[in-house]
Amino acid sequence: MDPSEETADDGSGFGIGELAERTGVPRATLRTWESRYGVPRPRRLPGGHRRYTDRDVRLVVDVLRLRDSGLALPAAVVAAGRAAEAEDTSVFAGLRRRHPGLAAQTISKPALLALTRAIEDECCARAEQATLFAAFQRERFYLASAARWADLARTARSAVVFADFGRSDGTASPVQVDLPPSAPLRREWVLVCDSADLPACVAAWELPGQEAVPDTRRRFESVWSVDARVVRDAARICAGLAGEWGVVPGGPAPRPSADLIRAQSLFHRFVEHLDAAAAG
Repeated sequence: MDPSEETADDGSGFGIGELAERTGVPRATLRTWESRYGVPRPRRLPGGHRRYTDRDVRLVVDVLRLRDSGLALPAAVVAAGRAAEAEDTSVFAGLRRRHPGLAAQTISKPALLALTRAIEDECCARAEQATLFAAFQRERFYLASAARWADLARTARSAVVFADFGRSDGTASPVQVDLPPSAPLRREWVLVCDSADLPACVAAWELPGQEAVPDTRRRFESVWSVDARVVRDAARICAGLAGEWGVVPGGPAPRPSADLIRAQSLFHRFVEHLDAAAAG
């Protein structure tokens, strides 16, 4: 076996040796899973060498977790694969899968807008070297906030926005990523501020069957967090969706402080009251 396949990272991914080290699964077992179940599914270089990504690491770890929970290995592979597909296309679904303890709440668009504005003002605008992502569903929604996001992008480490722009523009500030018609993000509302000092994120899924509902009365199932680990996961999903435009800082995210946890609980109750007032 060529040693370069085992460990080297030439910028196009990493070898099976690193995958084995990061997951605790022996190389021989990984090759058996690939031939028998098609998981993981590495990219092959012209010379035939396997190349893996962080997505493969998460997939293997999920298979192990599901197997340890009692599923047979073939069933664990199928379940992990389906979850990975959902995660790759939806920020909301990806966060719910990774963090089942996140409290989901159905709120109106005005309440979701207030929550988003608060995160933009208190986190995005004040964070040091933040990586920012936002999904606006439609270009017209982004244009209403374009000046605001131009200001945020000036002080951010990087900033990426998603909408049905018609084409992607990597030279814009913030970078604009076009959403194809089938993209689940066309039904999602996302804001991520990935930073060491003021992390925060919100991901919301627009409930179906609201075509005839006035815009201000539309309802979204939403999750939000100031837990840096949750925020980092949201940023990673966004970066994967953005493809080559996504730039996410590496390294483990710190655990949230007790003050941040209390603030999140208080903010959750605040949004409940705000939404109730808007509905009344």
